[in-house]
Amino acid sequence: MEEASALFTVGPVEISAVTLSSWVIIALLALLSWLATRNLKDVPGPLQCAAEMAVEGIENFIAGTLGKEKARKYFPIFATFFIFIIVSNYSGILPGAGQITGFAVPTACLSVTAALGLIAFGTTHTLGIRERGLGHYLKSFLKPFALMLPLTLIEQLIRPLSLALRLYGNMYGEETVTHELYNIFPILLPLVMNVLSLLFCMIQAMVFTLLLAIYVEEATAEEE
Repeated sequence: MEEASALFTVGPVEISAVTLSSWVIIALLALLSWLATRNLKDVPGPLQCAAEMAVEGIENFIAGTLGKEKARKYFPIFATFFIFIIVSNYSGILPGAGQITGFAVPTACLSVTAALGLIAFGTTHTLGIRERGLGHYLKSFLKPFALMLPLTLIEQLIRPLSLALRLYGNMYGEETVTHELYNIFPILLPLVMNVLSLLFCMIQAMVFTLLLAIYVEEATAEEE
């Protein structure tokens, strides 16, 4: 659940539990990436094998929307979103998560999901401009009719808000329900919820990544 109070300060900057948890997750992912790729072998070890399976799985997933060529081209973007979100989601399953001082689930915090939504928004339009050119990209907002421009702009502005609120609402709700069940039935039901969360957390990461892939495909599609 979201933790807004500051744990400590670095100069004038207050560091909250959400910020600290995000830093820890990023550091762990960076360390695992380095360990998995520092000594690549033809016959991979367990860590390299797991990394290769993850890469292949994510690439195949987004290729269903973007096609193989674009999936490989934009793979680092989608993999970064997916891996950070799913690891953040799964961090809530750790024993005591959301209750231990100094730890909070990043994706159960609106400020984190809003940042992810804004980054997704900027990424979509940056790729659209880079692939199609500024002029052609801006003209695409006038199709199929110029009178649709206001609605098209509203739709574009709603997209990052939708991404942020969907992920935040689902994860915050899941964290809240699990926490309350723990208070009422501290032995059995929280365990059941944690098992269900394994599937639920993956679905939320997949939905966010899939929607971003749809937006990118729309922004970078060649004109007919």
